[in-house]
Amino acid sequence: MMHRGVAPDLISRCRSMKENSNRLYYWDAWRTSFAARIVETVLQNRKQAVVLDNTYFYPASGGQPADRGWLNGVPVVDVSIRPEDGAVLHWLGDGDLGGEMVSAVIDWPRRFDHMQQHTGQHILSQAFWRVAQAETIGFHLTESNLTIDLNISSLSDEVVRKAEQLANQIVWENRAVHIRFATREDALALPLRKIPPTENGWLRLIEIEGFDLTACGGTHVRQTGSVGVIKVIRAERRKNKMRIYFLCGGRAWQDYEGKNGVVAALMGMLTTGEAELVTAVSRLQEELKQTRRTLKHQQTQLLAAKAERLLASATKLGQTRLVCHISADEDANTLRQLGNQLAQQENVIALLGLAGSRSFLFFVRSEDAPGDMKALLQTAVQILGGGGGGTAVSAQGGGPPATPDTLQSVFNQITQELHKLI
Repeated sequence: MMHRGVAPDLISRCRSMKENSNRLYYWDAWRTSFAARIVETVLQNRKQAVVLDNTYFYPASGGQPADRGWLNGVPVVDVSIRPEDGAVLHWLGDGDLGGEMVSAVIDWPRRFDHMQQHTGQHILSQAFWRVAQAETIGFHLTESNLTIDLNISSLSDEVVRKAEQLANQIVWENRAVHIRFATREDALALPLRKIPPTENGWLRLIEIEGFDLTACGGTHVRQTGSVGVIKVIRAERRKNKMRIYFLCGGRAWQDYEGKNGVVAALMGMLTTGEAELVTAVSRLQEELKQTRRTLKHQQTQLLAAKAERLLASATKLGQTRLVCHISADEDANTLRQLGNQLAQQENVIALLGLAGSRSFLFFVRSEDAPGDMKALLQTAVQILGGGGGGTAVSAQGGGPPATPDTLQSVFNQITQELHKLI
């Protein structure tokens, strides 16, 4: 949907639509209940839909989701347009309609939410056009997201703030929102950036008084004040365009309520005021970084000390020192770090294992030590029933659950292989 400023003298040339149409939501989006007659029943893929002689149910189109509601108490789970003839299909859930006359009720909270979001989108799109000459080239509304795509490759935070500020100014001025109808000939004289195909020769226009004129078939509020508030959540670049995520009305309030709860919880946890919250979190982050640096240094020292102890009790195979270490309370990453520490020494082979619910093996040697670690690992994992890989210098793998005794038995067999080699 494309947006531009309004020319009041041209708007006056638009005429009311006189053609018969059963899409009554075009004129009145505030109707929540009505009576209608079923004129057709459709069965498709074991799903049932009905066509009514008139309807206020909005079918999914133009980026806006369909209405939901009930016909004689039977749920209307979706509403769509039949491409062949434009008929509005009301897809039904379980239940019996009980006759051709129906009492229809629209899910008002859902409808009003869509009205707030859609009118808010028109306002924000026009605001971005006025502030940055950024044209809306895409609009998407779902139950959890509301976005527009702008044909501009970048936007500063200041530009986004100005557009948001202008949009909310229009909301709070409570301007009238008019529904207009124009022929295609009329539309060519109006400040519309895009003229979509007409229905029965007519084009439906949404005018936000003195601010925006857009061709649109969606449901909208009567006054901009009903939008409540417009809040941009974030702006992100998508190739050569900008995508704006935002919320309007009830969605914006829910978002604020949630974030306000988070802020209140953080204030309580950090025993600080709202204004000092960012500073307090920054201080915590710096303290955490320092703690991590200290911890890493201490872990390195502990691993070095452990490596020295293991080397002191290593088995001698000629000039080579063989270290066998089995643990049940370390993790794979710690075991790898320990192995790499050992491999920095001369003539060392380290066979390291982790027992538990899933066994882990890490075989590594120094550059000047003999042996093919990958081949030795393959022998070990075949015994365990697992898999792994690596190089002649280091290899790792794992298998099913194993006890320390099981791994010790495997290491004994690998040690025998090394005795033959060295």
